[in-house]
Amino acid sequence: MKRTAVLNVVGLTESLLGAATPRINQFLNRGAKAHILPTFPAVTCTAQSTYLTGTPPAQHGIVANGWYNRELAEVQFWKQSNHLVHGRKIWEELRELEPGFTCAKLFWWYNMYSTADYSITPRPMYPADGRKFFDIYAWPYSIRPEIKKDLGEFPFATFWGPAAGIKSPQGAPDAASRWIAESAKWIEKKYAPTLNLVYLPHLDYNLQRLGPKHPAITQDLQEIDNIVGDLIDFFTQRSVQVLLLSEYGITPVDTPIHVNVLLRENHWLTLKEELGLELLDYGASKAFAVADHQVAHVYLNDPALENKVRAALEKEPGIERVLNRAEQAELGINHPRAGDLIAIARENAWFTYYYWLDERFAPDFARCVDIHRKPGYDPVELFLDPKIPAPKLKILWRLLQKRLGFRMLMDVIPLDATLVRGSHGARPASPADYPLLITARPELLTNGQLNATDIYHLIKRHVLH
Repeated sequence: MKRTAVLNVVGLTESLLGAATPRINQFLNRGAKAHILPTFPAVTCTAQSTYLTGTPPAQHGIVANGWYNRELAEVQFWKQSNHLVHGRKIWEELRELEPGFTCAKLFWWYNMYSTADYSITPRPMYPADGRKFFDIYAWPYSIRPEIKKDLGEFPFATFWGPAAGIKSPQGAPDAASRWIAESAKWIEKKYAPTLNLVYLPHLDYNLQRLGPKHPAITQDLQEIDNIVGDLIDFFTQRSVQVLLLSEYGITPVDTPIHVNVLLRENHWLTLKEELGLELLDYGASKAFAVADHQVAHVYLNDPALENKVRAALEKEPGIERVLNRAEQAELGINHPRAGDLIAIARENAWFTYYYWLDERFAPDFARCVDIHRKPGYDPVELFLDPKIPAPKLKILWRLLQKRLGFRMLMDVIPLDATLVRGSHGARPASPADYPLLITARPELLTNGQLNATDIYHLIKRHVLH
């Protein structure tokens, strides 16, 4: 066996390599690269599950970052149990083939209750009084107190939300990725796993917030290049080979599509009023959408409406294609969790979860960072509302209310989807915007383009040969 570290640099593409990435360039010059034909949809949970099982979503079941649970009539996003991912995982096969094999899984998703030997994942605590405390979950349990003693608390506020990817009182722009990188070193020194899976999200934030063409992205590239270069040096010194890859490429967008508003205007949504605000009632709606970047799963509680709903979606200028069940099979996503229809946005467009017609009636969680309650992914959570005169003062006031024991909402997120400048999920037009793989062992690459399912076998070859 050859010990291997897989560095998952989110959003890294060939189009981003250049003067700002000298350490990654140096690693590439010693080895070889390949474009990865993106899995569909090209989103975090689907891509990672495809890489780690070697199967498409039709088999492993992760059709997006979240989906509609038909039995519970609930939309569930960013769940963490590894039992949701069907099929044998790469560490399970390698453990069968090589006694003594061990695997660490650091901040890759579905990281709770897996069969990996060591794991760390973000996991807040939620006391019964409604408070929320940032924290991590780790296995074995002993890792959590030990690593926090050595590295300090994980800078959770910089992992997602308005403080992610920028300098703020919560930390440096690269604070989350740097902590994860240090945790990878910590795990290596303590346990020396055969396979170390490391997730580095730093590029994800400003590529969505500003877009990949924005000049400020140069700084983000320099920061992640330093982190990656430092890890490459560290692992190389310990005779651990490094494999560098990404999950998707982020392309510029300028057109948000409010797909649930479209369905509402056709009288297919059912809304209920709670405390004067509107909530989308999934189980009572004839049709509704679960939005995830450039893909929207559309669920039909009234199957007779399929042709009408499809026709309405196809008339929307920002939508490139609509897939029925048969067409989903062509892209390997024909799984019961998938929508009855799947809408794919054009490269310059993306889907919001918004369903209200008047912001005054938007649900209270819409203006908060609330990844579990929203019926879709919300990149607008990366912004502070520009309409708030002094947002930092408002945040301090909310934190004071929390400290004093009052219930409060951290309602500082705008409802302006036009702020978002980058997205992913659909297949980009240019291979230069595909996810990228770089290895120091070119003899293990069969060609310059890989399918997402090939990553499983490539990691396996790195460990076994």
